[in-house]
Amino acid sequence: MPSKKTLNYCSLNNMEKSTDEKKYNGLIIAVSIVIPVVVALLFSFKLKDFGFDVKPFTFLPPIYATINGITAVLLVVAVKAIQNGNRALHERLMKLAIACSLAFLVMYVAYHLTSVSTKFGDANHDGILDATELSTIGSLRLLYFFILISHITLSVAIIPLVLFTYVRALSERFDRHKKLAKITFPIWLYVAITGVIVYVMISPYYA
Repeated sequence: MPSKKTLNYCSLNNMEKSTDEKKYNGLIIAVSIVIPVVVALLFSFKLKDFGFDVKPFTFLPPIYATINGITAVLLVVAVKAIQNGNRALHERLMKLAIACSLAFLVMYVAYHLTSVSTKFGDANHDGILDATELSTIGSLRLLYFFILISHITLSVAIIPLVLFTYVRALSERFDRHKKLAKITFPIWLYVAITGVIVYVMISPYYA
């Protein structure tokens, strides 16, 4: 039976870990709000509107789509690693997955700051979907928008989930980390995979 001294030490240790976790909560909430708002605001203008002579970064979509694919692979391998008891590998892979997600965000914003948004089905690249183009893509357009909207919505939701999950591991609250990770993992994986799917579906219509 553990001694009173040991129990007091464990209790104090748990309190310290809880404090470490809580001190990040406000920052995580702020970041989770600021990032989507800033990205939304950036989408409302182009750099050329402010006199910046910047060529469209049209080369970025296949790159950040590939990064999404890499993120998906990293997530799956990371989960396998922790299931096999390899915590060190799991930690490294998760840090890489977070870095990939940040790289995707930077590239995604850079592309939309310099390029005109592509419309799904716009085969002649005139920015208008005529009757022929709409007829050609048919119900596929509804599928595309379902995937796109769910991808965007969940990409906003995943920000606090990833950060809270990471902080719980950082604070060594592994019981709480594991519980939240069961929610975070499938959503993050869905966002990564649908990012690739969205690119594959719209890539034929890039100018």
